[in-house]
Parts: sequence; structure tokens; C-alpha cells
Amino acid sequence: MFSKDIENQLFKQDYAPKPTIDGVKFVELKEFADDGGSFLELCRLEKGICAALPHFEAKQMNYSRVMSGVIKATHIHKNQDDLWFVPPHERILVGLKDLRAGSKTEGVVMRFVLGAGKPRLLFIPRRVAHGLANPWRETATVIYFVNRHFSADADKCDEFRLDPYFFGKDFWNITAG
Repeated sequence: MFSKDIENQLFKQDYAPKPTIDGVKFVELKEFADDGGSFLELCRLEKGICAALPHFEAKQMNYSRVMSGVIKATHIHKNQDDLWFVPPHERILVGLKDLRAGSKTEGVVMRFVLGAGKPRLLFIPRRVAHGLANPWRETATVIYFVNRHFSADADKCDEFRLDPYFFGKDFWNITAG
């Protein structure tokens, strides 16, 4: 038994599966470790096509370091798909929202940690808003492939910005519980 005051404060955590966005895919990867280090194959490419995602042709590979406390959000592409990787010994908080008109998952939001001991790729389809944050103490790495070359030319640029708090004021905060 608990006191009435405590009893009124108790609640159960929700362990139900969270909604996912149609077209967003995780590709599980295998890391091989020995006493000298480790090896992780991100993907096999043939003419820019990743074997695990045959509809995605990589045109550019990017490397980004995200400092502690930084929020890099939010943007969307009309014509570009992204394929992200965060090394398993690092972590990044990711936010996605399906903004595709008429999609069966239109409006669905996903929030999850990429990296954190789980080697996998994240495929983000075009027109799905995305951003990331690093609320932890260590700098993190994001390696990502895109299927279009970046252009800073305003007429050719396919990167459209949204408010960093597009997902909500507290979205990027670490969840207590």
C-alpha cells in the first residue's frame, strides 16, 4: 500500500509501439569487432545503388560532426532522399514528420535515437521533414548519403527550412522517466 498522495501520482509508462512513417526504413548493420578494433560495412554500392535500398541511388556522401547541445533542425527536401548513419558508439536524437500530402502516414511524427549501440542505416524519403539534436555531452558524427548533389544556387537548391521547434518546444529535450 501507498499513501493516498503517492497513489494519486502513480502512472504506467506506455510501452506500446510508436507510429512509423511510411517509407522510412531502418537497415540493420553488422559490426565485426576484435582485439584490434572494429569494422562496419555501411552499404555495398554498384553504380551508386545501395544493395539494401535498390530504389536509392547515392550521388553524394557527407560527413557532419554535431557538437554537444546543438539542434540542427528542421528542413525538408522536395526531390532528395537521405540515408543517415550514426556510429554505434555515438548517439543523435532524430525527429521526422511526414509532410507528404495524401500519404497514408501524413502528419505522423517519429522521435528516436540513432546510434546508441545499434548499427543501422536510416532512410528518409523526400518530403519527410527531418532534424537532429545532440543533447548529450560528447560530439557526435553523422555520415549521410543523398541522391542529389547539393547546390547553393537558390534556383537549384532543394533544402527548405522550417522552424527549429517545428516539432514542438520540448521535442528536443531529453525525456525524463
